[in-house]
Amino acid sequence: MEKRRIVSSRHLAEGDGWEASEIEYGLIIAYNAFSRWMTRCMSAAGNMDMTPLEILVLHNVNHRGKDKRLTDICFLLNIEDTHTVNYALKKLLKMGMLTSKKRGKEVFYCTSEAGMALCESYRNVRDRCFIDGLSRLDMTGDDMREIASSLRSLSGQYDQASRAAASL
Repeated sequence: MEKRRIVSSRHLAEGDGWEASEIEYGLIIAYNAFSRWMTRCMSAAGNMDMTPLEILVLHNVNHRGKDKRLTDICFLLNIEDTHTVNYALKKLLKMGMLTSKKRGKEVFYCTSEAGMALCESYRNVRDRCFIDGLSRLDMTGDDMREIASSLRSLSGQYDQASRAAASL
């Protein structure tokens, strides 16, 4: 009996490279689970009104305590559509999670006291609900770093393929 493949779309899983469809299905369900997790974790941390993108932007701006420009945030999150990130920044400013400073022609963003406190509360919920459960998986820290490295490499392949497709 042939083992059934778990793929994103049967028509994409025929012939050579069918395994890519298996990876894509894993990415799809992981992305949706991660998005759901971020919003529920943020709700438990004290803010029920944030989208996954707003949560990612808040954490990115808070990262290392360095001021960030719109272009920095988009680059680090690998987001091409700056308008969506700009909208998230405006909402976070309005919520009081960020502050902004203009330097020359550039606007720099940093987390406010409330934003830092919310990030810390998110971290506490993450520790209790997610990190504690990782011990039940049969993965070491090295295994997780290897998966992360593979995902970053795979994202580069998708970026290259998107550039190639745009030139067709």
